[in-house]
Amino acid sequence: LSVYLDAIIWIINPSGRMILDTATPVELENPRIVEGFNATDFAGSYYTVGNFYGSFDGDMLSVFAPITSNFKVSGYVVIHTSMAELKITSEGILSITYIILVILFLLSLIILIFFTEMVYQPLRRITEATEQYAAGNMRYEIQVDSEDEMGYLAATLSYMASEIARSEDNQKKFIANVSHDFRSPLTSIHGYLEAMLDGTIPPELYEKYLHIVLNETDRLTKLTNSLLTLNNLNTRGMVLEKTDFDLNTVIRDTAASFEGTCQQKHISIELVLTGDQLFVNADMGKIQQVLYNLLDNAIKFSHNDSSIKIETTEKNTKVFVSVRDQGIGIPRDSLKLIWDRFYKTDLSRGKDKKGTGLGLSITKEIIQAHNENINVISTEGEGTEFIFSLPLSEEDDE
Repeated sequence: LSVYLDAIIWIINPSGRMILDTATPVELENPRIVEGFNATDFAGSYYTVGNFYGSFDGDMLSVFAPITSNFKVSGYVVIHTSMAELKITSEGILSITYIILVILFLLSLIILIFFTEMVYQPLRRITEATEQYAAGNMRYEIQVDSEDEMGYLAATLSYMASEIARSEDNQKKFIANVSHDFRSPLTSIHGYLEAMLDGTIPPELYEKYLHIVLNETDRLTKLTNSLLTLNNLNTRGMVLEKTDFDLNTVIRDTAASFEGTCQQKHISIELVLTGDQLFVNADMGKIQQVLYNLLDNAIKFSHNDSSIKIETTEKNTKVFVSVRDQGIGIPRDSLKLIWDRFYKTDLSRGKDKKGTGLGLSITKEIIQAHNENINVISTEGEGTEFIFSLPLSEEDDE
């Protein structure tokens, strides 16, 4: 223990006579006595600093404990350690402590810098971006390039803002298109009726111009119905009334409704239908609207003296309907956009390309409400083909 503690250990009796000294052997015939030793001098503190009654040349830290027997103190164990050694040891401990504190400070500084650069600064930029978005500036870009959660959050917010900005642009275009499509027929109707009233148009031509007015009101009715349909989709969702019906009959009836328009442009409609009857399970009214929208688009964008082909193909439990034209086609960069609400292709591509940009969006929602798919294949300058699927009715499966 003396070696381990680097200390001197004594055992002395209450009168100060040395019984054991780890530093110097004790002579039993001539024992050493600590002159003036009195345990009561320590007032129960059991340690003292000094030369311990002149026993040492330098200051020592002396710690002692009583040895008791039969409830009486029979001696004391005293441990002496040099104060100089303790000072060296304590200074070493303090040095190590200071080094540890410096290391901890540097680590804390590194962590703080890392937190500032990787968490606080990106979070501040994201907060600034959300304030910009809240103020309506959807073009603001978040300057966060990290690939961690902060970077993912920034990328998500940027994508959200770009989608909102794109939606706002589409809505502005839609409002401009709708305003134009409302204003044009209203201007025509107003002009023709005013000319009839003031006598500019003679009575014998009334029938001709009343037909024009009737056509313009039909345009307004179609536009209004499209807007109402879109509003219903937004507010109530798609409500389907599924029945089993003959798809071939619906296709023939829809094609017949465009007979007049096709004659004007010298466009022929070729029907290649599977069997005399082909029963599917779907909402007949909405599927007729899909066919009407697709055929109307095909006629609008077809050249004069061309043909449109409507074909049905039965495969397993599905029917695939194809509407293919020989028109101007769709630019590749517009293929993904044609399904967007309010999207409208360039009106400068033809004279009769009027529309609100709602038809294909409504068409896709109707098909998706049936849990079916619709796709488009188009080559610019050659034509476009729309293909959608419908489920066969159970009785037709049999």
